[in-house]
Amino acid sequence: MVLNTAIAVVGVDWGTTHRRAYGLNRDGQCVAEHADGEGALSCKGRFAQALQVLLHSMGAQPEAVILSGMVGSALGWQVVPYVDASVALTELALQLAPVQPGSGADATGPDGSVAIVPGYCVRNAAGQPDVMRGEETQLLGAHCLGHSDGWFVLPGTHSKWVELREGRVAQLRTYMTGELFDLLGRYGTLAAAAGTDGGTADAPWDEAAFAQGVLAAQSGGALSHQLFGCRALVVSGDMAAISSRAYLSGLLIGTELHDVLRDPASGVAAGDASFKLIGSPALERLYQAAAATLGLQFEALDARAAFVAATHYLYSQRISA
Repeated sequence: MVLNTAIAVVGVDWGTTHRRAYGLNRDGQCVAEHADGEGALSCKGRFAQALQVLLHSMGAQPEAVILSGMVGSALGWQVVPYVDASVALTELALQLAPVQPGSGADATGPDGSVAIVPGYCVRNAAGQPDVMRGEETQLLGAHCLGHSDGWFVLPGTHSKWVELREGRVAQLRTYMTGELFDLLGRYGTLAAAAGTDGGTADAPWDEAAFAQGVLAAQSGGALSHQLFGCRALVVSGDMAAISSRAYLSGLLIGTELHDVLRDPASGVAAGDASFKLIGSPALERLYQAAAATLGLQFEALDARAAFVAATHYLYSQRISA
């Protein structure tokens, strides 16, 4: 191992299937990065060893390691209880859960100070809970970068829409958009209509069909009915089969947008809606296209910069405590 002595802290975004790590110096500058497929599912029973391999590959012997995401769930290293909406994002530094040596099925814990960021459990006015793990760290980073109020959209397998008020989580909504798109696009009647059942579609993306799906979601009808409409468009000859995946994507993403826009509890309206977007470039393009179809616009924030800012904040609070 070639030691990188500049690394003071390593922040790890440890998701279900992927893992990304950032090595920061004491000034908060990112001096090393690593990404792999060692997500929580594949690391079960060997999280300590997986972390040591990661640190070795980065040449890191940090003062602290801060883990975020599904590593703190029942699928992960150890279960870290959720915090509720009374905890401000900046107070997450006081809620970090130290990893206990030998926790779970690991024989030994890692050397050094390793802690996990808790997720949030937030209830709506009816008492219905919603949860997130990992996104809170990016939101903390956005807050550190000067974005403390408004609606934030974090697209993914389970897309999160979060309203912040002065750096506190006021509302949380999760949409299973990515998961539904993958399942419906691979299996069942929609996949069969598109000719993609059992595999991944590689047809050209139809932007017009995507926009058509976004607009179709505006009707506000039951999603299950609208989803079948995707099949009906194909079998009736109104839409080419190769366009159905783009239409399905637009319908699902459009459903998110319209659900927030038409709900009085969200506090926004189509005429003055303003959202900030934190996501991968590929998903960012789709959500921007959906917003543009409705005459809206997202302010795109750098997901990497947000995570790095959050890691530096948590580290600086930890060492000053």
